[in-house]
Amino acid sequence: MQGFYSKLDSAPLLGVALGREGTPVPLSLAVETEKAQALLQTFSSASLLASAGLGLFCVAADHALQLPLIQHHLWLRAALDNGTHAVVGLWSWAVVIGLRKKSDVYEVLLAGLLASIIDLDHFYMAGSLSIKAAVSLPQRPPLHCSSLIPVLCLSLRFLMWLGRLKDAWCSLPWMLFISMATHHVRDAVRRGLWVCPLGNTAPLPYWLYVSTTATLPHLCSVLMYLTGTRDVISTKHGVAIDV
Repeated sequence: MQGFYSKLDSAPLLGVALGREGTPVPLSLAVETEKAQALLQTFSSASLLASAGLGLFCVAADHALQLPLIQHHLWLRAALDNGTHAVVGLWSWAVVIGLRKKSDVYEVLLAGLLASIIDLDHFYMAGSLSIKAAVSLPQRPPLHCSSLIPVLCLSLRFLMWLGRLKDAWCSLPWMLFISMATHHVRDAVRRGLWVCPLGNTAPLPYWLYVSTTATLPHLCSVLMYLTGTRDVISTKHGVAIDV
């Protein structure tokens, strides 16, 4: 997957940038052109192909988890199910940012880790390391409340602002959003979404789960564009902003 990079080089004159052929263009026009290219890249053929692959992986993984060999071994089933959460999370973030540099790989792995460790709250709620107790809770554990997703993401953004973290970290709240949202949507096939304090929704139809998972990275990309996060990533640090 190939990331999108700025092709507009800065010129020594204030308020002027150089186009692809070295022609001076107003800086504001150059920035708007780059924004438009970034948004179009969100729906590039490579990005759409990666999303389709993500949807196919979800179907294949879920069918594999239904095999008798896996169903009869509780630890194996739980480990593979959690591993699927991790792969879906890291794959989704890879669609969002693209894979161009070594640091992108680290970001993708972190997204997978975040999507995976959500399930640790099962053991916290059970008060035990017993897998049987963890998967047979009378109620859903706290990190599986979907209302927490915007709260945690906005809180993280606020803490980053308070700590004056540099712009290289600006995508972290969006990574958390992707990791949690993909996990919750996948779980919602069985138990619905837990929206506090309203309660649980009906279980999601399987086709809706797959299509939502495949489109979430593009939704995230558009939201990052609308909030200016992509501008910070691309113009200040020159990193890949999409596949």
